[in-house]
Amino acid sequence: MQSNKQFTEVEFGQHKVNVPKDGYYDRFRMNPDLDQIAQDPAAGNIDFFRKTPKQWVESRVGPVWAPNFYYRSGNVQVLMLAPLKQLKKKLPAPLEPLQAFPGYGLVALTFFSYSVCDNDPYNEASVAIVVRQPNANAPHALELINTIRQRHFYAHVLALPVDTEIARVRGVYGYQLPKWLTEIKVDISSKDVNASLTDTSGKIDLSLTALTPHLKQVKSESHMSQATMLHLVDGKWQQTLVQSNLLSFGQKLLPRKVKLVRHGGPLSQLLDELGASKILRLDVVQDAQVILHLPKAL
Repeated sequence: MQSNKQFTEVEFGQHKVNVPKDGYYDRFRMNPDLDQIAQDPAAGNIDFFRKTPKQWVESRVGPVWAPNFYYRSGNVQVLMLAPLKQLKKKLPAPLEPLQAFPGYGLVALTFFSYSVCDNDPYNEASVAIVVRQPNANAPHALELINTIRQRHFYAHVLALPVDTEIARVRGVYGYQLPKWLTEIKVDISSKDVNASLTDTSGKIDLSLTALTPHLKQVKSESHMSQATMLHLVDGKWQQTLVQSNLLSFGQKLLPRKVKLVRHGGPLSQLLDELGASKILRLDVVQDAQVILHLPKAL
């Protein structure tokens, strides 16, 4: 964040948080006038969001406007193999890792950049285990094929650090997600991607560099993907849906030129504990629109 920015204090539930003065959060308080957003050149075409009207709904912190809109976002993800026995140690029952190969499941490390959104620009990093769909009874291989074909993954998030306080407070108290505040950098160009984060003491934790796969530009809503986070909220299982409208993206199977360096911080340690090793796939999304829904009972 630029130090010359001015901030203003807002309330979220019981919490007081500083947000950029005259930013989206300050102006709209999560209930934007989409006609005004449409006039912001940074937001681009926002017709996708008009199909999902916001609602004033009850949440853990009292009534809020939901879902959350991300008008411009990008991300880089590496999908890694990890031994099932390691994954099972980290998953609360009854969640079960989705088996990709005999004895192995999948761990996704993702760096997100949200440049235009309802709660102002921020970056985020995520470590998640790909899990079976609740009540699934098809063979793992068939479920994996369907998951890829339908572009709908189920995951249990183990870590989700962010780099702004409003994103941390909303994630922790609104969704009960494992968020904490740290410095995160995400830079995605058509040539290469560079992403890193620090631990809470300011030392580098993880760094990722890779050549950007060939990026496809597609029409809005022609390439949708979904992820459902399964997590405990106040001791009860909840599902949180994330819908993505991909506009510019690329993918490389068994990528060679990916450099993922673990420097020993909390995310590095977590990947080590999971036994996450071989990178199966690199996904780079240069431009996407995202809708984050509130958790619902499973």
